[in-house]
Amino acid sequence: MDIISRRTWGARPWNGTPATISLSRRTEFFVHYDGGTPVTRTGYAIMRAIEAQHIGQGWSGVGYNFVVDQKGNVYEGRGWALQGAHCPGHNVTGLSVQFAIGGSQKPSAKALAAVRALYEEACKRTGRKLAKKGHRDGIATQCPGAELYAWVKAGMPAGSYEPAPNPGGSIPGGGSGAARYQVTINGLAYGYGAKGSHVEQVGKALVKKGFGKHYTSGPGPVWTDADTLNYAVYQRSLGHTGKAADGVPGEASLKKLLRVLPAKVKPTPPFPGVSYFGTGKSNAHITLLGKQLVKKGFGKHYTSGPGPKWSSADRRNVQEFQRSRAELRGDADGIPGPLTWKLLFS
Repeated sequence: MDIISRRTWGARPWNGTPATISLSRRTEFFVHYDGGTPVTRTGYAIMRAIEAQHIGQGWSGVGYNFVVDQKGNVYEGRGWALQGAHCPGHNVTGLSVQFAIGGSQKPSAKALAAVRALYEEACKRTGRKLAKKGHRDGIATQCPGAELYAWVKAGMPAGSYEPAPNPGGSIPGGGSGAARYQVTINGLAYGYGAKGSHVEQVGKALVKKGFGKHYTSGPGPVWTDADTLNYAVYQRSLGHTGKAADGVPGEASLKKLLRVLPAKVKPTPPFPGVSYFGTGKSNAHITLLGKQLVKKGFGKHYTSGPGPKWSSADRRNVQEFQRSRAELRGDADGIPGPLTWKLLFS
């Protein structure tokens, strides 16, 4: 799923951070709408209006886990890891999504497809088939309206719809959509979905050279359609056409933009397995883990070392790293799993 982050849409800091909930506790998927008044706002303004309303009600921020607009854009509210504020008695067990429609507005095919895709992603992440529910299944309310409720009860059919992941504009003179693939140059990924400070470096270089018109915010550390569109304009300024100007960097154009390519990165060491970590374990993988924690700034609990013998300091440092990453907060048990390992060494 391509989800527009709180940072991207301009969320305020939490007014008291919501509790973190493990995905293992999620058993339901709730659908909401905006009530009797049609939604006329578009884009990021939708989220900012919901946020203002919910903060005005005394909540920490947007109460839904996600919001989907009529273009099929998916916005982060509480996200996967934080407790919602959408339905009393179901805020821990239920993940929630609000269709940004109200009154007599009908959900678009793209919106239906996006919510269904979000549901499938939720089932994948939790490892179970979540119960499909409308808001009225949890509390006495008309939400999510007759049409959406009937859709939920019919099983959220997606038909032949295909979700539009983070829809972007077309590349001027270069086809009907932004290229959505990656290349690897000196061990670093570039192109749609690539992440890291090197991505932000490219965006800033494009802006500096006058090729930043497609950014509405940023540039940031995640490669989006805006990066692709801007890079395509830059490529055409070099005389490239067709596939050579698809918005995905080549080594020559990237070197010309940055003057020098970022240094080659070391590959992530393979994850040895959970069985190598924990009480009573001693091996070189623990030392490697500890050194990387220190390198990333998560070594404060070490009074000596790190070394090959597992200690409470290792567990506490791993746990602090896990709590620092939204992807890991639901399972911050202090034992590295494959995702913790990947994020720590990336």
